[in-house]
Amino acid sequence: MHAKNKTSSLFKSSFLVSICTFFSRILGVVRDAALAYTLGAGSGADAFFVAFKIPNFFRRLFAEGAFAQAFVPVLSDYKVNQGHSAVKALIAAVTGSLSLILMLITVLFVCFSPWVVYIFAPGFVSDSQQMTLASNLLMITFPYLLFISLTALAGGILNSHNRYAVPAITPIFLNLSLIVATLFFATQAAQKEVAVAWGVFAAGLIQLVFQLPFLAKLDLLPMPSFGFSHPGVKRIFQLILPALFGVSVGQINLLLDTVLASFLEKGSITWLYLSDRLYELPLGVFAIAIGTVVLPALSRSFASKAENAFVSTLDWGVRIVLLIAVPSALALFLLAEPLIATIFYRGALTANDVVMASASLQAYSLGLVFMMLIKVLAPGYYARQDTKTPVKIGIIAMIANMVFNLVLVFPFGHVGLALATTLSAFLNMFLLWLGLRKKGLHSFSLDWKVTLSAILMGTAFLVVFIVFHREIGLNWLVLTELERVFHLSILVIVGGALYFLGAFMCGFRLKMLKV
Repeated sequence: MHAKNKTSSLFKSSFLVSICTFFSRILGVVRDAALAYTLGAGSGADAFFVAFKIPNFFRRLFAEGAFAQAFVPVLSDYKVNQGHSAVKALIAAVTGSLSLILMLITVLFVCFSPWVVYIFAPGFVSDSQQMTLASNLLMITFPYLLFISLTALAGGILNSHNRYAVPAITPIFLNLSLIVATLFFATQAAQKEVAVAWGVFAAGLIQLVFQLPFLAKLDLLPMPSFGFSHPGVKRIFQLILPALFGVSVGQINLLLDTVLASFLEKGSITWLYLSDRLYELPLGVFAIAIGTVVLPALSRSFASKAENAFVSTLDWGVRIVLLIAVPSALALFLLAEPLIATIFYRGALTANDVVMASASLQAYSLGLVFMMLIKVLAPGYYARQDTKTPVKIGIIAMIANMVFNLVLVFPFGHVGLALATTLSAFLNMFLLWLGLRKKGLHSFSLDWKVTLSAILMGTAFLVVFIVFHREIGLNWLVLTELERVFHLSILVIVGGALYFLGAFMCGFRLKMLKV
């Protein structure tokens, strides 16, 4: 009975996070549509997206990647075994130590911004104006890393205390800030990209300030201290370095795509960015939300030595991710051009940009299932404070991605880079699962029979409907905006309903996710 209640609570928590994240991601799509409308897909847009990607890369690598995976298990251990006062002391020490490191990194990167751009986008060297613009933009956007990393720290604390909604809502402020900066300030500015960059800076500060009152309500807003000698801080930093490779391989791979794309034709970085944003919509709404809930639950199970609860929780996460990932991947592949055209085709974006971004979206969609599973499987290691195994797997996947990139980029251009990401994601996912399986940390429950039947029947209904609709022969590039929205809405609503109808016919029920 206790296990059922626990998993039911996980389902409710992940559903809550998914709903909050869904609204945030929808605003994110509006944000990206505004950026495409205002900046287009030229050299200036490429320069902005590089300046935006660099701090975001480090955010995902450190704040939401390695740091979160190292901090949450240690925090959960203190919470379960040492009490509130010890938790406050740990938070104070971590906050002070992390802030000092982040400030030093920020100053260093801002001072040497041209060199940073050269490392991350070496292809810009051939265009001095683009290189200068990207360097200037990075000086504005990079402090975002300081603010958002502290925001991620606050979010980890709130998640560990079952306050999932606040961290899930927080990214909304990034999207709102960029929408305002793009539509109200950039359109009037002499240099549009600079105005948008200041929107990134403001967003980081706003997100951090938003979470502070909620920490104060939990009495978990102590005065920061430089606590590098604190035993908890030492444990966290010992876990961070190896975790950099394990959980953030996908982000490193995406950044390598940017490096190589900077050598391709103008617009390649923007095409990859636009397709990546749609690819990350189901990834962020569902997989990251489920992973966010699963990590603290797994950490508590490990700290309490509840091995059966650990295994059942991990299996629950894998099942629910597959139920969402498979139809999402198929829909992204089959509806790539309709999605890109409906959301982004206006303003400075051209018909050629739609075609090129659609091609890379299809390549990314092939790896969506693997990327979503990684978000659930990786916490299975970090909850047990095992960072060595993901490191080995991460290095293998990253090297493989480099090889795939070099092999595929020349014949397929920016699409080859997306395909390389898909292939390396599969390798990463498979090795993570295999390691958990061999250790007895994942086993298939009896619900798998119905789950797989539901996925097969549901996706069959979905694919047949989309293919039937395509027989109408619509040219999405000549439809009006209202017509594109109408037809895409029909595809999404009816297709989603048919998927769940097929799953329901095979015996799937939502209550099965609570067992």
